[in-house]
Amino acid sequence: MSGRRRRTVWTPPLRVRRAPRWEGQAPTWRQAKPAVIAEALKRAAARPSGNWYVVGASRGMAARDRPYGRRVAGAEVVLWRAQDGTLRAGPGECPHLGAPLRDSRVTCGTLRCHWHGLALDGGPFAGWEPYPVHDDGVLVWVRLDSAGGERPLERPVVPERPAQEGGVDAVFTAAGRCEPEDVVANRLDPWHGSWFHPYAFVGLDVAATPEDGGDDAFAVDVSFKVAGRLVVPVRAVFTAPEPRTVVMHITDGEGAGSVVETHATPLTAPGATDPRTAVVEAVVASSDRRGFALARAAAPALRPLMRRTAGRLWRDDLAYAERRWSLRGTGRHPG
Repeated sequence: MSGRRRRTVWTPPLRVRRAPRWEGQAPTWRQAKPAVIAEALKRAAARPSGNWYVVGASRGMAARDRPYGRRVAGAEVVLWRAQDGTLRAGPGECPHLGAPLRDSRVTCGTLRCHWHGLALDGGPFAGWEPYPVHDDGVLVWVRLDSAGGERPLERPVVPERPAQEGGVDAVFTAAGRCEPEDVVANRLDPWHGSWFHPYAFVGLDVAATPEDGGDDAFAVDVSFKVAGRLVVPVRAVFTAPEPRTVVMHITDGEGAGSVVETHATPLTAPGATDPRTAVVEAVVASSDRRGFALARAAAPALRPLMRRTAGRLWRDDLAYAERRWSLRGTGRHPG
């Protein structure tokens, strides 16, 4: 190096790219083989979940003075923070006369029923048995062994993420009339991106699929639209680590290391004639650029924007999932 320091070449994250007219794109239907999607879905369904279900954002359950009610796989679930901040969870019906514990109060870490004052500290009481709960810092998971029917795991299958202190996370939640497999199938079909979401993606190319061997993953080269012709090109890799989760890792380009986790949580019991599924999507953005420290400082302002972006995409993708469920229910789904 002859005593001189190497200079780091700064590269701008944005590129200028002219998007083709919507009808001028290359069709992707030949590549989007129904059998490839179906086989990827089948392999995901065979992986263990340990009976863990995502119930919401960790940040959304921060208050210490009130409980949080959720419905998971047809069961009422109540969650609350103990005095030390750890989460407690269990059935949402009071063991005395069935009052909805989601409407009760938390005092000094104890959940106290608002009908007759029965107190629950998170331990077993009068037939009320707690559920295992896990707070990974971004999402909250509850284990329901009776609903899952699998061999229980001590901890949920949490995807690899950037270090929490170095990223910005946001969680978006929506619900649709479908089953979890319909949400997962949507995410295992990357070919629809530029056609179905032309406002968000340009030049999507599926560079590798599970058919190509190696990792059971879909690798996608795509440019995210920012404004006008400005785009951010990346490589994204989609994997399904468990039956109700699909993860997108940014492996190359701006924000490498960032992840988008899509979790599908059934709200209705298995086999329901009118199923409902919640999509809980966690975006954990990261970057090694020095300026990203400003983004971390502005995280409270960025999170609503991140949720709004996810919401626009899921307005479309839930329509896809609901349509798939409708076709499956009448025996008309070609996959």
